[in-house]
Amino acid sequence: MTTSSELGKLIVVTGASTGMGAATARELARRGFHVLAGVRREHDAGTIRSARIEPVILDITRPEHVEALTTRVTDDPRALHALINNAGIQVNAPVEVLPLDQWRQAFEVNLFGHIAVTQALLPALLHSKGRVINISSIGGRIAMATYGAYAGAKFALEAVSDSLRREIAPLGVQVIVIEPGGIRTQMASRGITTANRLAARMTPEQDTRYSTLIQANNKLMASGTASGLTPDAAAQIITKAATARRPHTRYTAGRDATLATRLARLLPDRALDNILAANLRRHQPQKPTP
Repeated sequence: MTTSSELGKLIVVTGASTGMGAATARELARRGFHVLAGVRREHDAGTIRSARIEPVILDITRPEHVEALTTRVTDDPRALHALINNAGIQVNAPVEVLPLDQWRQAFEVNLFGHIAVTQALLPALLHSKGRVINISSIGGRIAMATYGAYAGAKFALEAVSDSLRREIAPLGVQVIVIEPGGIRTQMASRGITTANRLAARMTPEQDTRYSTLIQANNKLMASGTASGLTPDAAAQIITKAATARRPHTRYTAGRDATLATRLARLLPDRALDNILAANLRRHQPQKPTP
């Protein structure tokens, strides 16, 4: 529950153009916060702008954008209650296939950009005794086939979050991780488009090795998205992390995320490998009957 002392405080939400980020910005504004909503295009700014939502053009991989956001926060007399690091991209391809520049881009957006924004806003959060909320993924606990780059960045974000929490908890700043499973957003569809584009560039040998895997994974992503949480439901969990007096260090979002984290914790690697492989086989393209 939002307290009267929190009303009017600032919250920064990155990646707020659509999906979970936009839904979270709207829910926090409804609770009385003034939300600085990071968007990448002026069109998105016009879509999300409201009385308590102030769009900020923000590509977290561009230092000048991060600097402008920092100046905006520093110049505001209101306290910064929370930073919600939500921006992200999904890239799916086998480790052998994904070009190194795509690996670097995945880490720039899903890890280093969050670190840059966090470093820039930590002085304001230390002053206000605020909190950092990092939107990770079930991919930060389990790295499925073709998720090497995405899960690699999310695993790293989880580790950075743990380290940061232990560094700044004694200084009064809380660090919280959100681990969503399937969410009904455009992220998975964009990921499928990227996967198909990368697959089209594979060598014939790579196509033989991985084409069935990529097709099955695309169907699994689409299925998981269709049955996942709505952005509004995910926003409720993020808002709880932002407003709870004593928040957990981690929240899962969705039954699939809760189940997967339990399996990862309880099962040996080979057993988990077999379960994930069996799930993928259910989505493999059917061979034509002779």
